Amino acid sequence: MRAFRASDQYAPLGDQPRAIEEIAASVAAGNRFQTILGATGTGKTATMAWTIEKLQRPALVIAHNKTLAAQLCNEFREFFPENAVEYFVSYYDYYQPEAYVPQADLYIEKDSSRNDDISRLRLSATSSLLTRRDAVVVASVSCIYGLGSPEEWRERVLMMEVGEEHDRDEVLRKLIESQYVRNDTVLGRGRFRVKGDLVEIQPANVETAYRISFFGDDVEQITHFDPMTGEVYTRLDNLVIWPATEYVTSKPTIERAVDELRAELEQQVAKFEAEGRMLEAHRIRQRTEYD
Repeated sequence: MRAFRASDQYAPLGDQPRAIEEIAASVAAGNRFQTILGATGTGKTATMAWTIEKLQRPALVIAHNKTLAAQLCNEFREFFPENAVEYFVSYYDYYQPEAYVPQADLYIEKDSSRNDDISRLRLSATSSLLTRRDAVVVASVSCIYGLGSPEEWRERVLMMEVGEEHDRDEVLRKLIESQYVRNDTVLGRGRFRVKGDLVEIQPANVETAYRISFFGDDVEQITHFDPMTGEVYTRLDNLVIWPATEYVTSKPTIERAVDELRAELEQQVAKFEAEGRMLEAHRIRQRTEYD
């Protein structure tokens, strides 16, 4: 297991060695809350990095906006060039929630613009947390709410090994359940294509792709290649494919959610009708059942 190792280009100075020792000792003693006070440029980020190195624990660093999170992420990557420093912020470049004005019967549709590169970085952070201990995740405050279930996400991980027996059609079904999209023409992040006994997959968290060769139901060969040029980088003995999104849900969970939504819909419609608000009752049923 790889340990946290800070870059040799930097060394603690001034009050930093004492601060690192005291914070590490306090955390080891079970104290959950520590505070570092210092003016801008006094080395608070560096002190945090060396404290992480001393404690040898995964860390979540939360900033109040994307700009500061990006700055912190770049600084931590300089301190930990051999470890996983990940960037986890909201993937929306623009978001307008839906709205309804009953007086004018005006419905304003939800509109948003997603950043695919940030989606890739988010998935990279998730996969790092599940595969290694030497991970630092720099996140913004708002993005850590409303995530999917880690257990269900982990259950969707697809593991392949050369020589193992896997039903090809079952592999394709698992990819679709993990929110991958089949496109037999063009590969891209979160897509796969099928050519006879070959299945090519580009995971959502990387820029490269993998080719799995089947002989019947046996995995004959796994290769890592460039989806743009076709250049083969290497052959692999095994491969782990992560879900294409954080929001993967099992069928029982979906069915339970649908039942709860239907019950809540009927309750709200009945409330509107009892109040004589027929337009609102019609609108909420329409938006729920036909959206």
